[in-house]
Order: sequence, then structure tokens, then C-alpha cells
Amino acid sequence: MRRVRLNLEQAAAAKQRVAVLFGGRSGEHDVSVISGRSVMDALDPQRFAVIPFPISREGRWQDGRILPEPGANPNIDVVFPVLHGTFGEDGAMQGLLELADLPYVGSGVLGSSLCMDKAATKRMCRDAGIAVVDFVSGHSTESHQAIAARAEAAFPYPHFVKPANLGSSVGISKAKDHASLVEAIAKALRYDTTILVERAVDAQEIECSVLGNQVIAASIPGEVVPGKEFYDYEDKYLDGKAQTLIPANITPEQQQAIRSATIRVAQALHVEGMARVDFFLEKQTGKIFLNEVNTIPGFTSISMYSKMWEATGIPYRDLLTRLIELAVERHERRRTLSFGR
Repeated sequence: MRRVRLNLEQAAAAKQRVAVLFGGRSGEHDVSVISGRSVMDALDPQRFAVIPFPISREGRWQDGRILPEPGANPNIDVVFPVLHGTFGEDGAMQGLLELADLPYVGSGVLGSSLCMDKAATKRMCRDAGIAVVDFVSGHSTESHQAIAARAEAAFPYPHFVKPANLGSSVGISKAKDHASLVEAIAKALRYDTTILVERAVDAQEIECSVLGNQVIAASIPGEVVPGKEFYDYEDKYLDGKAQTLIPANITPEQQQAIRSATIRVAQALHVEGMARVDFFLEKQTGKIFLNEVNTIPGFTSISMYSKMWEATGIPYRDLLTRLIELAVERHERRRTLSFGR
């Protein structure tokens, strides 16, 4: 009996202890909770011991916390943050995990913050020669009318208005005239101090998943077919009317172009580990435009990130294992660096 007990203890000790962070202060709290539970349920129980770290809407760590100093978290081997949006996907949590000297899944501080800020994303990609939809940015220090006037001078209606630093289509509106544009600007500024006004394009919405660190792979692209005028939060998570197609309904040449563009975007934005890159394929011209990049994509039952990799040949559980391996790999590589003189 003693030998059996020892064997069980040794087996438990051999498992990697994975801290799964979910919830958080952003407007995507509910989606993050669903994603976190999905990840915890799917992690291989033969290889990993899961440690849940729920974070409340007010930002309180409910069942423990991670201390921001090396060696202060001996019960954690690797962290899997499933925190969508502000304070989780924008570099803030990544900074904490860097201070704690813990391996973590996903991009580092720079890649996370660049991809979270849609204006920075578009500027970086535009400088790298990647096409983006025409846009203007606005700030809360400006009047709504001033932002609207700049957008109206830049391109014709209709316009899409969105917060620069938010995900899951929260705060997005479509404006067809001056009055609705001013109203949309006011709405977006409730969620962020910086907003984007973009030229609307008649396009297919194509997505592609990223996997890798220094060597980046792109999945088979998928397509989102909105159930209403555009793909907003309700259409994505509540109504259930949006459809997803994997592979996307595009030509083999377009599929390859999307995959190539995905890798170029990931490289330009310092993406590591995982991301979902979203594009517009303009129907009239066939041009491909970058829309946005999600460095902590959804892991719900309807989320495209894992479904695209499954279609590419990597099942969900194997994908989670590979993401953890990439986290440890990157951490070990960074530990060879010198941070002193």
C-alpha cells in the first residue's frame, strides 16, 4: 500500500502545474470565464495539473494570486492566461508574469500591447507593407464633432466606429450619416480613450490562426458569415445566428495569400505562441485588408482559433499541449539572456 501511495505521489509531482487565469476586469469577462473553463476541461490530465485562478469583474484574485517576483510562486510551472481584452490581453498581465519569471502562453508584453491597440496594429502593419482599411483615429480629448469631421473628409459613408483597445466586437457601431456617426463616436469613447473610424468595405470576413514562436505556422483560414448587418457582440455570443465556414469559401490562391499574410502580420507585430488574425477580403476588388489581431483568442465551443487548427490537423487537446510547450520554450530561451552589465 505504501508503494502504491508513493507511485501516485510521484505521478502527481511529475505533472506540469498549469495556472489558468480567467475572468478579469474587461467587458469580455463572461467570455473569458467560458474560455477558461473550456481550457481547464480539455487539458490532458495525464500531463497537467490545473490550478484555477478566477479574477472578479473588479479585478480581485479570488482563489490565490501570483506574486511579481522570481521564485515567489513555487506551486506554478506555467501560466495559461485566458483573459480577453483590457488588463489581460494588452500587456498588463504579461508584465506581471515577466516580473514573476514564469513561463506563460501567448505573446509577450510588446506583442500583446501592439495587437490590443487597433490603431498601433494598423500603423505597424501599414509600415510593413500590409494593406489595412482606410481609417482615422480619435481621442477623448477631442470633440465628437471634430473626430466626425476628420472621418467624413477622409472617406465616404458608411463608417465603422470602434474602441481601439477592446475585443469581442464590444462598442462597435456602423454609421451611415453624420448623426449616427457622432452617436457611434460617443458610444465607442465609453469603452476607451482612443477610437477608430474606418471605411466600411463590402467583404468576406476571413480569419486565420497562428501557432509558433520564432517559427510561425498559419492554419487553414475560416470565414465568419454574420447573422445580421455586421458581426457584433450579440451576433457572436448571444443570438447564435452567425455562421462559420472552415475552410473559408475562397479560392486556393486566396487561401494561400491569407496564410502568407497571417505570418507577415505576426512577424510585424512580435506575435508569439498564439493569435487569431482577422482579414477583410473585399468582394469587388479581391483585395485583402488586415482587420485586427487577437493575441488571446476565444477558447469557447464556437471559437474559431481552435476550430481552424483542428481542421488543419491539430486536435484541441494537442493544441493546448503545444501552446504550453511553446510557453516553456520561449521562457527557457529568454533565461539565457543577461539583464545586467
